[in-house]
Order: sequence, then structure tokens, then C-alpha cells
Amino acid sequence: MDYLPLFHNLKGRNILVIGGGEIALRKVRLVQEASAIITIVAKDFCPDLLEMDARDKEHGCNGLILITASYEHQHMLDLPNIVMVIAATNDRDLNRLVSEHAQSANILSNVVDDPKFSTVIFPSIVDRSPIQIAISSGGDAPVLVRLLRTRFEALLPAGMSKLGSLAGSFRERVKAKFSNGADRKAFWEEVFYGPIAEQAYANNLDEAERLLAHKLESTDEFKTGEVYLVGGGPGDPDLLTFKALRLMQQADIVLYDRLVSPEVLNLVRRDATRIYVGKTAGDHPVTQDNINQKLVDYALEGNRVVRLKGGDPFIFGRGGEEIETLAEHGIPFQVVPGITAASGCASYAGIPLTHRDHAQSVRFIAGHLRSGKMDLNWPELVQPNQTLVFYMGLNGMETICEQLKQHGLDAQTPAALIEKGTTDRQQVFIGDLNSLPEIVRSAGAKAPTLIIVGHVVSLHDKLAWFNVTETTQ
Repeated sequence: MDYLPLFHNLKGRNILVIGGGEIALRKVRLVQEASAIITIVAKDFCPDLLEMDARDKEHGCNGLILITASYEHQHMLDLPNIVMVIAATNDRDLNRLVSEHAQSANILSNVVDDPKFSTVIFPSIVDRSPIQIAISSGGDAPVLVRLLRTRFEALLPAGMSKLGSLAGSFRERVKAKFSNGADRKAFWEEVFYGPIAEQAYANNLDEAERLLAHKLESTDEFKTGEVYLVGGGPGDPDLLTFKALRLMQQADIVLYDRLVSPEVLNLVRRDATRIYVGKTAGDHPVTQDNINQKLVDYALEGNRVVRLKGGDPFIFGRGGEEIETLAEHGIPFQVVPGITAASGCASYAGIPLTHRDHAQSVRFIAGHLRSGKMDLNWPELVQPNQTLVFYMGLNGMETICEQLKQHGLDAQTPAALIEKGTTDRQQVFIGDLNSLPEIVRSAGAKAPTLIIVGHVVSLHDKLAWFNVTETTQ
């Protein structure tokens, strides 16, 4: 992170702007909205700035001061308590000199369109005051920032500002009723995702206020939290469902697995407690029974708990065992499906799991070794026009390939291993039952991986679309 996003209270604070043209005008308008006192130094001023100054004087305000002069270092020394200097001329050398003077005086500086010489930069803002969103690329991609701002503007109802103000007016009353922070959080989440919010968005503020007051009077203390069993998908955070993302942002505590990608984990609410409960083959520092009990205990304390799993929680994720325990203890829960590794990794590798000309069925198989063995119904797996997908099969890959050959599958049957599928670290290893183990072994592939066996693998060369590293025989 090159810049730390902060929201600066500029009300009544002194800002110095160097430059009186259109470049300066944009910054002056923005800073003026924050109720700062702005002094502008320039040889000439554009008509809009002169009009703003005249309007300011007409209303008896002193928030805008125009000084007709060339810039000198003395301007910073003469003006008291300057908190920020904005260099907004069309002279790059002058802008940089202004910034140097500001920094030598330990004053924040912004050089318009030149972030390298700035100590602060102005983000693109989505304003739903008191709700605000700031977006920045650090000057690297301003067009992308504008695109994102447009999307956020479309996503956020205009009435969100009214909802935010309404919540602010009830804040102390809610705090007085609910002494427990988790209870307050649960109360507000119900408000923001229910009819009260909808009334505020529709500008029915009296009704929204009435409903909120009634809810506050009628709501008892929250006794039990809730558990959300969330599928985090195969790695790419863009594959999360909207519901998964929303619940991850609501969680007080997150228990996450080894297969949850860092990119997905970063979308969890920043102040949530994160607890790693991952397991690898032969290494279970936190047992499944212990995980189940943690979910119960944290929920009984009144927390919103997310059990975050890679892929889908009901496909080799032991999600059924976890919600059984929750149901036995009367803990409310929700299950959010995720894109399972077979679907996500195959799609990103350009390997359709079914195809009219190659495979009319697909099987998902747990491919991990138990005591060095793999107890599977191999004759049943060796069927024509079928795709086999092995989860957790990296350590047992030689066994998988040998057993399939021994039970009648052609040694030239195409096979692929996908490492870290759907992420920017994805690698695809292509071979057949004979060659794939050596290809993977030579490359030093590491989990998480997925093995696909079947004639659909032959389509990879034609259909691969994701920017990947590929190794073949």
C-alpha cells in the first residue's frame, strides 16, 4: 500500500492554493465543500474563482481569500496554521518548488497531476454524506478510477445519505440500550438490510424514523449469534457470490481453511478476528471436532461467525458435519454455496468437464492417500465418455494414474494437473496417464491442485483463455 487512506477534517482549517486557473478551480471547489478556509495566490484568476470570491463576500463569508501576487516562500510563513498546500499551476517546476517548501515546513502538499512530488493525493469521491467512499490508484490509472467511481455511484442509492443521517441520530439511544458491542452490531445490520433502510431510500424519512424507534423499543438483547458457512471458491475473489461477500463483511469472527486464497481472505471485514483452522495431509493442528465446537462457542457468545472454506462447503468440505453440530446446539446458520474447484479450475484451464463429443458425465473423487493407499472402486471409474476429477490428488497422482491404467484405461488418455487454479499463480500441466506424473514431479508442483482425466483435456490447447503458465509432455 503506497498511500494510507485517511479522511481529514478541514473545517475551519487554512489551506493555501498556488494557482488561479482551471486546474486550481477544481481543487478549490472540492476543498470548499469540506468547509476549509482557502487562500489562493496567483497573478491572475479565472472568472469562476472571481465569481466564487464575489459570492463569498456578498454572503459575508470569509472562507475564500484571493491574493494577486507571484508565489514566494514567504506566503507559507505569513499565513498562520496552514495544514495543506496545493500547487495547481501549469508550471511543473513551480509546482515542485512549492511542494519542496511545504515539505520543508512539515506541511502536507499536493501537486496536481504529479503524485511523485505530493505527500497527499486527492482521491475520486463518491459522496453520500455522511457515507463517503474514496477511490485512488495513486495516480497510476485515473481512467480506471473514474470507471470504478461510476460503478459505485450506480450501486449506492442516493438515499443512503439519509439512512446514514438517521442512524447517526439514533446512535446514542442504541448504544444506551445495547451494552454489548456484538448486540449493537446485530441490531444495526438488521436495520440496514430491512424495511427501515428501504423507507429511507424511498425518501419516506418519517416512516423510517417511526419504524426504527419501534424496533429499538421492541428488540430484546441478542442472546445468540449466527454461523455462516461460506464457500470461498477456488481462489479468484471475483468468483465469490454477492451473498458470500456481504456476510464476510458482517462477520465478527472468521475461521478459515488452508485453501482460502489470500485475495479472498483480504475481503473479510478488516477488524474481524481471523482464526486459521487449516489442515493438510497428516497435519491436523486443529481437529474437526475442535472446529465444530469453536463455531458453537463463538456463536453462543453472540458473534456473527463465518466459516470460510475454499471451493464449496458441501463438496469435500465437511460442511455437513459442521452444521450438524450447530443444529444439535440450536445455533442459527446459513450455507452459502461457492464455486467448487472442479468447475472453477477446469473453466480457467479451458477444459470443459463435459462435451458432446468427448464426455457425457463427470465424477468428482477424493484423491488423497490414506495410510499410503487409495480405496476407490477403480472398475467403476474406468468408463467410456467420462471425465474424472480428483481433488487433493497431488501426493497420490502416481497411484491414480497406475490404477486407472491397470483397470483398463488407455495409457494415452489425456490428463491434466492444475496448480493454484483461477489465480494469477495458476499453472496447467498437460500430459497423459503415462507422462503426467513425471511432468508434475519435474516441475515441483505444490498444492492446492486438481487432476482432470479424460478426452476433454485435449481441448485445452484450443480453449485455454486465462493467462497461465503451461507445461506439457
